[in-house]
Amino acid sequence: MDSKITRFKTTDKPSGEVLFKEKKSKFFGYTFPITTEEEVKTILEELRKLHPTANHVCYAWQLGIMDVQYRANDDGEPNNSAGLPIYGQIQSFEVTNVLVAVARIFGGTKLGVGGLMTAYRETAKLALENSVISEKVLTEELSMTFEYAEMDTVMRFIKKNQLEILSQKLHLDCEIHVSVQKDLLPGILEQLKAHHKVSVQLPDLKK
Repeated sequence: MDSKITRFKTTDKPSGEVLFKEKKSKFFGYTFPITTEEEVKTILEELRKLHPTANHVCYAWQLGIMDVQYRANDDGEPNNSAGLPIYGQIQSFEVTNVLVAVARIFGGTKLGVGGLMTAYRETAKLALENSVISEKVLTEELSMTFEYAEMDTVMRFIKKNQLEILSQKLHLDCEIHVSVQKDLLPGILEQLKAHHKVSVQLPDLKK
């Protein structure tokens, strides 16, 4: 994903279970919102407990918006027959910060690599279709410092631009941290240039 991205899509909550059947094999699909790789292991352990007779619990996950990380795992299925088809659906739905897992219970008939790829892909697709996917907005934190006499001006500016206050220190010298929608940041900074008595700082510019 490039640096111009200001919005992204992700799942808000676990999808619940979906079921895809192929030649008596059962494929149970799930999606989970995640924020760290460490969460994946715990979720997979729970799925293995939920499906103790599953021969394979295959999965793929993706984290990040600018700096994307991902992993696809076949869990013993033929190479690239499960994890990558699942990850392909994550890419197709353009979601991130998500884990998609599929537990397979063998039905007695081998599906072949092509059959497995189709089954895992379709199960992942069903799971994502069953998910609540929402668009999130990337934000930046902005710090404004000013004398108390400028409080009314600053608060009017915050209200006018519908900025979210994250924290504030209101003394003779005041400091307010706000959250700014990333695609609106250049305009906000341009407006603040007119307020000469208000100092503005972005966190990544701090020494």
